[in-house]
Amino acid sequence: MVQAATLPVLLKQLKLSTMAGLWENYLDQATQRGWNPAQYLAALCEEEVNQRYSRRIAGYFKESKLPVGKTLSSFDFSCLPEIEAGKLEAMATDPSWVKRSENILFFGPSGTGKTHLAAAICNGLIEKGTRVRYCQATALVQELQRARNELQLERVLAKLDKYAVLVLDDIGYVRKSEAETHVLFELIAHRYETGSMIITANHSFSNWDQIFSDTIMTVAAIDRLVHHAIIIEIDADSFRKKQAMERNHKISTLDIKKDRGANSLQQKTTPPTSDSVGPIL
Repeated sequence: MVQAATLPVLLKQLKLSTMAGLWENYLDQATQRGWNPAQYLAALCEEEVNQRYSRRIAGYFKESKLPVGKTLSSFDFSCLPEIEAGKLEAMATDPSWVKRSENILFFGPSGTGKTHLAAAICNGLIEKGTRVRYCQATALVQELQRARNELQLERVLAKLDKYAVLVLDDIGYVRKSEAETHVLFELIAHRYETGSMIITANHSFSNWDQIFSDTIMTVAAIDRLVHHAIIIEIDADSFRKKQAMERNHKISTLDIKKDRGANSLQQKTTPPTSDSVGPIL
C-alpha cells in the first residue's frame, strides 16, 4: 500500500525540490478548489518547471560576468539618432541570429556606448535562455595565451563553446604581438559558423593591422567575422566626456553663484567709510 509519508523522501530522491516543499500546501488548495489528482499533479509540476527555469536563468546571469545595469531601457538613444533602437531590441529578444551563429560588430570611438549596447543585448538574450560570456578582449587573449603555453588551448576553447554568445570588449586594446594575436585568430577561427560573437572596437577594419601582426592573418580574421555579421557603426562624441563637461559646467556655475552671493553679503555687511557718511545734523 502506498504511504503518503514516503512522498517527501521520494520527491527528494527524484531531485524535485520545489514539489517537495509545496506538495502539502498544494494538497490543501486541491481540496479547497476541488482539483482532481491530475490537476493537482499538473500544478506541482508547473511550479517545479518555473522554479528550475528561474534558477537556471539566475545562474546564466551570474556566469555571464556582464557589466551591471546595462539595459536597453537605461540607454539614451536620443544621443545616437542613427541607431535604431527597435533593431537592437529585436536582437535582444529574438535569439534566431544566435542559432545561425551570426556575429554583431560594434565600431565607434571610446565612450560612445558600445559596451552598454553589447551588454544590453546579452541581458535580453539571457532572459530568453541563451548562455552568454562577457570578456575584456585583452584579459581573454592573455588567458588563451597562458593556456597555449600549457598545451591546454583546445580545452579552454572547448570550454567556451558552452556559451552561445561570446563578447569580446575593446578588441582594439589587444597588443600587437605574434603570441597574443595568434591565439585571438585561433579563437575567431574556432567559433566561425559554430558560435556567435559580439565584438566592440574603437578602430574600423582598415586599422586592424594595428591588432594583428600579419596582414594575411588580419584579412583572414576579418573575413571570418564579417561573413555572417551585423555591423553597427557609431559616430558620436564620448558620453563620458559630455557628462564630465556638464558636471564641470555645473560646478563652475555653482562657484560663480557662490562668489556672487559672498560678494553681495560682503557689500551688505561692510561698514560705511568716513567718506560715505553724510552730514550730522
